[in-house]
Amino acid sequence: ARFEEQARRRAGEVALKSAEEGGTLSYGELEAKANQLARHLRGLGVKRGTRVGVYVERSVEMVVGLLAILKAGGAYVPVDRKYPAERVALMLEEAGVEVTLTQSALVEKLPASAGKALALDTAWKEVATQPESGLSSEVGGEDLAYVMFTSGSTGRPKGVCIPHRGITRLVEGKEYVRFGPEEVWLQLAPVAFDASTLEVWGALLHGAKLVVAPAQAQTLEELGGLLRREGISALWLTAALYEQMALHQGEALAGVRQVLAGGDVLPAQRVREHLKRLPEGAVLVNGYGPTENTTFSTTHTLTKESVVGKSVPIGKPLGNSTAYVVDASGEVAGVGVPGELYVGGEGLAWGYLRAELTAERFVPDGFGQEPGARLYRTGDKARWKEDGTLEFLGRVDFQVKVRGFRIELGEVEAALLRQEEVGEAAVVVREVGGDKRLVAYLVAKPGRRLDTREVESALRKELPEYMVPSAICVLDALPLSANGK
Repeated sequence: ARFEEQARRRAGEVALKSAEEGGTLSYGELEAKANQLARHLRGLGVKRGTRVGVYVERSVEMVVGLLAILKAGGAYVPVDRKYPAERVALMLEEAGVEVTLTQSALVEKLPASAGKALALDTAWKEVATQPESGLSSEVGGEDLAYVMFTSGSTGRPKGVCIPHRGITRLVEGKEYVRFGPEEVWLQLAPVAFDASTLEVWGALLHGAKLVVAPAQAQTLEELGGLLRREGISALWLTAALYEQMALHQGEALAGVRQVLAGGDVLPAQRVREHLKRLPEGAVLVNGYGPTENTTFSTTHTLTKESVVGKSVPIGKPLGNSTAYVVDASGEVAGVGVPGELYVGGEGLAWGYLRAELTAERFVPDGFGQEPGARLYRTGDKARWKEDGTLEFLGRVDFQVKVRGFRIELGEVEAALLRQEEVGEAAVVVREVGGDKRLVAYLVAKPGRRLDTREVESALRKELPEYMVPSAICVLDALPLSANGK
C-alpha cells in the first residue's frame, strides 16, 4: 500500500536502474509489472501467507519479484544462489515454499523442495498478458513479509519470520537518515542478507531511485566508480567493506552523503579518517541490530564534527523500539554496568520457523508496560554510557561476525563432526592483519586419518563460502581452551 501511494504520486520518475545494463523502470512501470507478476503468482496458488522462494541473481527483475510476492499476499524467502545445494534444499524445505522465483540459467540447480519454479526471464511473455491494475489484499502489519535464514548453533540454519510492520518500522518516520525522493540508494547487499531490507524498501517506500548493482562481486575500484557514476547518496556497507573502502576509495566514499555501516565493530581509526573527508551535511551512521529485529535495533549518527574515542557507540534505539541492558541477576543494569542486550518493539520478528528455538531467544518483556510484549535476547554484551548511548562489548556466547556475516561456531563444528573421520572439532576466530578468519582444529577418530583437503571439500558442499574455515589444523588432542569450554 505504501509503495502504491508512491507509484501514484511519482509514476514517471525512475524507481529502478540497472547499474550493469543501464535500463530503468519508472514507478508507474514497476507498479504495472509487479501487478502483472502478482496476478500470475495468484494463478499459481500464491495467496495471503504463502511462502515464495527467491533464487535469483541480483537484478531489476529480482526487485520486481519481491514486490510482486508481497502484492500477491505472500512472503518472500530469499536464498543466496551461491549456497551449496544441500543448504538451499534445507532452507526451502523448512520454509515450506510452494513457488520459487528464479532465472532460466538457475532452474536446474533448484531442489525438489523449491515447489513450482518460475523463471522470470523466460516466463515474462505469459506474465505480460495479465492486467496491470492493482490487486485487492487483506494483508496487514502483522502478516509475514519475509523469512530470512541465519546461522544456527545446532548445526542447522534458523529461519527468522519478519512481519510487514518490521519493515515499515525500519524506514517510515525515522530520523537516523534522510528518507526521501531526492535520495539515490544502491542495492548492493545479497538479497538473503537483511541489509537488503533497508536498501530496497528504504528507497521504494519513499519515491527514491534504487540503483541495482551488478550481479557479480565488485572490486573496490569498481565500487568507487559506481558510487561516483550513479551519484549514490545513501549506501549500506558491512564494517569490513567499509574499512576497505575508507582505506582505498576514501574520496569516493566521502562523496556519499549518507553512509550506513555495521554488522560488526567499526574500526575507530578508519572512522576518524572518513569523518575528516566529509563535506558539511554528510553523515556516517553506525547501525546495529540482529535479523530478528529487522536490520537495525539502534543507530549512532556521526558528522565531520563528531569526536570518536577508542570505540564507536552503537547509539540509541530506533523509534517504536526498546533496548535494555540486563545484568547477571536478570535486572536492568545501571549506567556503565555491562550486561546482555535485550531488544524489542515494532521491529521484532514473529520468531523462528522452529518454535523450540523461538522460546530460547524471544522472552516476555518484564521491564516495559505493554501487556504481552516480548524481547529478543541478542547474546551481545553492552553497557550504557553517560551520554545515553550504548557501547558494544562483544558476545556472551560463541556466535561471531566474519565479513558482516553472522556465524554460530557450533554450526560449523556440527558440519565437521558429521564427517566420518572427525572425532572432535573446535572452530575459533583468528585475526590476520585486521581480517577475521575462521580456523578449525580437528582430532581424528581412533585409527582414522584426516585429509584436510577432503574435509574442506566436504564442507563446501554443505556450508556457504563464508562459513568454511580458511585454515584446518589436525591435532592429536584438543586443548581444553580450544573451543572456549
